[in-house]
Amino acid sequence: MAKKPATDAADPSVKEEKQAPAEGKAPAKEGKKPKEPKEPRDPKGKEAGKSPEAPAAAKRAPAEAKPATAPTAPPAEGAPAGPKKKGKRAGVPPARGKKLRNHLKNLKAKIAKEGPSPLKKAISFLKQIKRSKFDETVEIHMALGVDTAQSDQLVRGTVSLPHGIGKSVRVLVFCQGDNVAKAKEAGADYAGSDEFIQKIQKESWLDFDIALATQDMMGQVSRLGKMLGPRGLMPTPKAGTVITGDVAATVKEFKAGKVEYRTDKGGNVHAGVGKISFTEDKLADNVSAFVEQVRAVKPAGVKGNYVKSITLKSTMSPGIPVVV
Repeated sequence: MAKKPATDAADPSVKEEKQAPAEGKAPAKEGKKPKEPKEPRDPKGKEAGKSPEAPAAAKRAPAEAKPATAPTAPPAEGAPAGPKKKGKRAGVPPARGKKLRNHLKNLKAKIAKEGPSPLKKAISFLKQIKRSKFDETVEIHMALGVDTAQSDQLVRGTVSLPHGIGKSVRVLVFCQGDNVAKAKEAGADYAGSDEFIQKIQKESWLDFDIALATQDMMGQVSRLGKMLGPRGLMPTPKAGTVITGDVAATVKEFKAGKVEYRTDKGGNVHAGVGKISFTEDKLADNVSAFVEQVRAVKPAGVKGNYVKSITLKSTMSPGIPVVV
């Protein structure tokens, strides 16, 4: 039986076919061909059959649907800015106009040129420069030569002005028994004991300007120190707001225009002494009564000049120095 010849070895064409590279493949020496991007698949693992740009467009769609979160482009250079929010800012006074600035500048220059003036002349000038439509309060400011770090040099008290201060004062009297009726007859706006103490504690009620208390009520009123003390409403013997004598007489004095004063951290005393609508004589009497009272309570430990300066002004005017 004849042997079958080996086709691979005998036929050279077969060897050449095996050695030839497969059709569509690059030679090994030329490097590998970069892989093509795979098509996106749906969540179930199947091909979506969409173009590669479709998922990107779908992702961009939600962002375009929310214009509120999209960043705004800055305004072009030279373009006018948008309207600014108008409103009052806490602690910042409104800007003054050019006319008002020039007016105040001229007034200050005139006051500085004349120097300290006599009381009657200062009050007359104060009335001449009135520019507001409402009835301004006339204020007095005294700089005292006291050392506020020393407790024995603190100046504090009350003074009854001859012609009042020109406004109604709401008076609260902490009292009990027959004194409640006496306080109300004398003109007190509120008079009582436990009901007002609880109202202040629970409701933070502070609709009054002056608080008075009889001596027997101070034990209960002392619980209100944290609320009334920082506001200057706490009854104290130094201010004359603790009643030791006649309740009706004390209430009448405060309703008529009894003014409380005390030194601040800088050693200055401030108080209102009337309205600009008062006559010059009434204002002069009130100012003189206040200055005499402050001088009468000069502390024993003060050395040197006690009253350094006195300044008179209204609510909307610059200060006018007065001859001490």
